[in-house]
Amino acid sequence: MLLSRRIRAALLATATSAVSVSLLAASAPSPVAPRGIGDHLFPHLGNPGYDVTAYDISLAYGGDNSKPLDAVTVVQARATDHLERINLDFTKGKVDSVEVNGVRAEFASSGEDLVVTPVRPIVRGGALRITVRHTSDPAGKSDGGWVRTSDGLAMANQADAAHRVFPSNDHPSDKAFFTFRITAPKELTAVANGLPAGRRAGAQDTTWTYRTQHPMATELAQVSIGRSAVLRREGPHGLPVRDVVQSKDREKLEPWLKKTPDQISWMEEKVGRYPFETYGVLIADATTGFELETQTLSLFERRLFTESGYPDWYVEAIMVHELAHQWFGNSVSPRTWSDLWLNEGHATWYEALYAEEHAEQPMQKRMKEAHRLSDRWRAEGGPPAAPKAPEPGKKISLFRPVVYDGSALVLYALRQEIGHAAFERLERAWVERHEDSTATTEDFTRLASSVSGRDLSAFFEAWLYGKKTPPMPGHPDWKPLAPTAKGKPAARAAAPAHSHGETG
Repeated sequence: MLLSRRIRAALLATATSAVSVSLLAASAPSPVAPRGIGDHLFPHLGNPGYDVTAYDISLAYGGDNSKPLDAVTVVQARATDHLERINLDFTKGKVDSVEVNGVRAEFASSGEDLVVTPVRPIVRGGALRITVRHTSDPAGKSDGGWVRTSDGLAMANQADAAHRVFPSNDHPSDKAFFTFRITAPKELTAVANGLPAGRRAGAQDTTWTYRTQHPMATELAQVSIGRSAVLRREGPHGLPVRDVVQSKDREKLEPWLKKTPDQISWMEEKVGRYPFETYGVLIADATTGFELETQTLSLFERRLFTESGYPDWYVEAIMVHELAHQWFGNSVSPRTWSDLWLNEGHATWYEALYAEEHAEQPMQKRMKEAHRLSDRWRAEGGPPAAPKAPEPGKKISLFRPVVYDGSALVLYALRQEIGHAAFERLERAWVERHEDSTATTEDFTRLASSVSGRDLSAFFEAWLYGKKTPPMPGHPDWKPLAPTAKGKPAARAAAPAHSHGETG
């Protein structure tokens, strides 16, 4: 994700797997209370005791983006422990009924959890099919989830907002396959992650179905409903590329959209084949303050492409930032939110590398400035892999400068330390080894030592967890500024200012 004047944040690798956390599920009847898997930064997100395999989400949109949508969410899962109760993350909608394996179940809300009590306990290893009939409400202040656009709706769920749209196990450690069925007035177009899987036209409305071919984190779900044109083209090795824009903008935005296939080819040259079934750009007429790497269909603000003042190279680099996330953050997802630096550091790295190779914007100059500011970023937000928690009520504040340029700086230091050839082997090995799964900071540091043939534990301890920025290998003359006075915000990076939303 890329923020406007990005505050880019980092995460501590408390590598707790969803499976191991599931052992916390109580064998005795649990109270009706929110659970959470104990993530260091979002302790109430996720739920122990089960592993989701698939979501089937039906949404009925009536044409007014201030009114709730009628919805049915079906969660298919496997119990990883004996369950007397099942917690789902869900808030901001009204629940009408819940069924577990076809039988009506009791339910109650507690905090931001929907707590379900099935008629019979679920045995460990047992199949779960939870059907929730509910509303999905886009009204009110936008704090993530639905984004109201000038002609409809889109989603921006990072980091903790998918459960404001649909019931889920809302944590990136529990990836699953998704099917979306969106019913909307016939004059509108609905698009979602994945590939089209059916379209049924009625007298007054149309139902559009989309299905992912790879597992996805809840935070990466995307549904767009509006007066949209879907523009199709071919990417490398026949990859279907589809872009979604307001119909009136198709000619104006085409010069930007046609760049995507070459950008995909460039990324494939760096790290290997594109990991999903399709890709494209969703350009929404909305003010979010960020761009977002929703899986297979990245979300961008219209103004990035239409307002004057942004150099062409900068806009293209931001496009590459969100594209790079399809490998780093989407295909390889963070096991915990403290592993966020792996997402944002890499996306920023390839954003900067693209600008260097295509627009003569030197990577070294950008990294020297990041090194100069790094101590201030660390004081404000914590080291890259040991971030401070987001401010109360401001979850997006997790995305501070240290998670963007401050984390790309770690990768620059690593390349300086092990050499260009070993670094490039590491990048390819990382996305290949962890494709369609989750990974931790420890996984990355272990692989880096293996690929380079050296024990890099001391290097990573200093660069990822130190309060002070280490000396830059090969550049002993680079000196960080002293941290600012307590309470005074750190300076912003002198790099692109409109990227990942303050959401990632």
